[in-house]
Amino acid sequence: MFHSKELFIIALLLIVAVLHTYGFALDIQKADRNILHMSVDAMVVLISFVGVGYLLWENQRKRREIDTLSQQLNHSHTRISDLHQKLQQAGKGYLELIHQQLDEWELSPTEKEIALLLLKGLSFEEIASIRNTKEKTVRQQAIAVYRKSGLNGRHEFAGWFFEDFLG
Repeated sequence: MFHSKELFIIALLLIVAVLHTYGFALDIQKADRNILHMSVDAMVVLISFVGVGYLLWENQRKRREIDTLSQQLNHSHTRISDLHQKLQQAGKGYLELIHQQLDEWELSPTEKEIALLLLKGLSFEEIASIRNTKEKTVRQQAIAVYRKSGLNGRHEFAGWFFEDFLG
């Protein structure tokens, strides 16, 4: 579970610790022991092994943190997927209700298409481009939609569908 750079640093520090331990052991066996030299060697050995221990501990802590974050991410992905499916189902149900209402208003197929494009927020110019017709024609068809629905314009038309939806 180590990355190559982490493994290299830990191995390097471990080698330093082992070599200093060996040198320290040789110094202990000598008859003319220099206390300052021995103290420095002892500190280097101690610091090296503490460093190796710390790197191992820190790596394990980071691995646990990554595992926890990974689990949280997977859980979030699952929740988002569930919510996406629910929204798609709700959207399909809502679209069916919109079609039912358009049928109740006795809109022609063309007027229904115009009404749906208006609800999507497209401009008259955009609708004309999509339908390969003139903007003036789209305006007249939109007026017919508003008249048959009994609503006064695009905002009231959109509001009629979204008012109950938004609560």
